[in-house]
Amino acid sequence: MRIMRTAAFAAATIATVTLAACTSDADAEPTNSATPTTSPTTSAQGFAGQSVTLVTHDSFNVPEEVLASFEEETGLTVEFAAPGDAGSLVNQLILTKDAPLGDVVFGVDNTFASRAVAEGVFADYTSSVPAAADADQYAVPGSEGLTAIDYSDVCLNYDLATFAGDDPALPSDLGALTGADYADMLSVSNPATSSPGLAFLLATIAEFGDEWETYWQDLADNGLRVTASWSDTYYTDFAAPNYGGDYPIVLSYASSPPFEVVDSEPTTAAMLNTCFRQVEYAGVLEGAENPEAAQAVIDWMLSDEFQAAIPENMYVYPVSQQVEIPAEWAEYAPLSDAPLTLDPQEISDNRDEWIDTWTSILLG
Repeated sequence: MRIMRTAAFAAATIATVTLAACTSDADAEPTNSATPTTSPTTSAQGFAGQSVTLVTHDSFNVPEEVLASFEEETGLTVEFAAPGDAGSLVNQLILTKDAPLGDVVFGVDNTFASRAVAEGVFADYTSSVPAAADADQYAVPGSEGLTAIDYSDVCLNYDLATFAGDDPALPSDLGALTGADYADMLSVSNPATSSPGLAFLLATIAEFGDEWETYWQDLADNGLRVTASWSDTYYTDFAAPNYGGDYPIVLSYASSPPFEVVDSEPTTAAMLNTCFRQVEYAGVLEGAENPEAAQAVIDWMLSDEFQAAIPENMYVYPVSQQVEIPAEWAEYAPLSDAPLTLDPQEISDNRDEWIDTWTSILLG
């Protein structure tokens, strides 16, 4: 989703933290664990002279003025660490849990969340700002350490020009993509490193059940392309006019098409019968150096100002029901009426095995 989901946010201020730099003291005792479980004060200059490190995926984007307003209100300086895509982010959080990458994280999604929760990555925190009540409907079962911030549907997107006529016709569903008419047309991202990639893998498991492995083998035999990240699939491979790649069907989001309107005409659309509902969370990191500031960051992400900025900057839906969604989203970015789903416990129990099996099929 950016420019769609752009990684260009405040590039000069984002510090990409490497694993080696963050694990040199892996045996050190965690310090200053977050003990408050309700919202801290964010009154003006309440954290004057302090800093807080926000760890996020490389698609995080918020207007500079929204960040500046938060820093001015609280007195905090927000620093950033961006280890990579959401899947890489979770892996890094787990590997560095004894020497955390920062204080607070944004971008852990419902496909990877249970892995990080099970590893004790997050400290408990319950926000009391108004939008927290809206976030509750997306709560991770069995965890008080994650707060929902946004959601969308991960879906296949397609280039309208390619399917303007009947040759080829638009694929009717996921199953149709294994047909000869759609050879060498589909690009998706790796579920081991990309949260959209994992969401799509889960969608196929929900759709095909025990036959999902056969389905992926058939896709591979039909010229499927696999990339390391969502951005590679979307920006590089998509045949839509804004990108000019070679693949007319790519993995993205239901909320992507409004950002591909050219001269008031849509150029892409989402296949709403291929969607998996994705929720992104924020959480205070266990062992954070500044846990109260981390809690303030979560409250900020639930604020009207931050939530209102989400649609046009991160191209997903805010959890707050008080925020107005852009009018064009009703036409170009509807959510699926019946997204494919799996029980969270089933995902938790089988995710690693599913990824390993997928890897053996697609990557050998």
